[in-house]
This record gives sequence, C-alpha cells and structure tokens, in this order.
Amino acid sequence: MTFLSVFLLNIFSFFAPVPADNIPASIYDFKVEGLRGETIDFAKFKGKKIMIVNTASECGYTPQYADLQATYEKYKDKLVIVGFPANDFGKQEPGSNQEIEAFCKKNYGVTFPMAAKITVKGDEKAPIYVWLTEQKYNKLKDSEVKWNFQKYLINEKGELVAVFPHKMKPTDAEIVAAIER
Repeated sequence: MTFLSVFLLNIFSFFAPVPADNIPASIYDFKVEGLRGETIDFAKFKGKKIMIVNTASECGYTPQYADLQATYEKYKDKLVIVGFPANDFGKQEPGSNQEIEAFCKKNYGVTFPMAAKITVKGDEKAPIYVWLTEQKYNKLKDSEVKWNFQKYLINEKGELVAVFPHKMKPTDAEIVAAIER
C-alpha cells in the first residue's frame, strides 16, 4: 500500500458513520446507562410518550430543567422524559455523572430519568442520537442537534413525531399540544 492509500483509508475511517448494525430498529430496543450506573430500558416506556432532551448544567437554557420537571410531574401517567447530559456545545456540561445528578436534584428537584453523559453530535454520537437524528432509523426526518435542550418527542407507538428546538420551553403551547394529542 502506498502512503497516499493508507492516508486516505485512515481519513475515510475517521469520518465513517456509526455502523448501522449498532442502531436498533425501535426506540424500545435501546438500553442506556443512567447517571448512577443503572440501566434505563426504553422497553419499559411502551404505551407512553417519550421526550428525549440533551441537557447541560452550565447553559443559558439550563432553567428548562424546572419546566421539564413540571411537565414530567403533570403528565407522568402518559409521558416519560429522559435527559441526556452532553458536553458538546460550549463545554457546558463538564461535570461527572455524580456531579450532574447532584446538580439536577439540588437545583431543580429532577426525578425524571437521566442518562449517563453522552455525545449527541459528530463521530462519537451515541447510537440513540443516531436513531433520533437519521430518517432511515426514525422514519420521520433527518435533524441535527443544534444546541443544548433540543427535544425529541416519540409517541405511544414508539414513533418519532416531533423535534422541538432548544429555545422552545417544554411548557410551550406547541409542545403541550403534542403531548396531549
């Protein structure tokens, strides 16, 4: 092999997407690690809507934790919220899983499930975010996580039905209407 072919092979490998065989067909097939090391099994959420949100403790949108908690409490019979801490935007989630958990409980009384810190964009994107952002898996549309607190809503059948921007609070009329549908 020539230097150029080895170089090109390495470059293409570096930018290769997450292999499709690592991406489950259904949201209910995902099992992710929680902040305390426990397993969050999405199969347990069958029959409820699921809102997935990438979170960060040092973001201007961090106060949305309060709205997420209020929404979770109001709709807990029909909705599960799962937070996914990520340090992808402005390094606004630098803490460990234990620090994130303590912050969320102390400042916002968070009781909804929180996953262990992950990556939501780029080459190291977690498989659940590959599923959420690629139409070939989610069957709705391609999307890109643009900032902390972007929201993905999945219906009771496990289908992605909406993507809400980071600026939109969980208590916004459009989100509430989608939850109540």
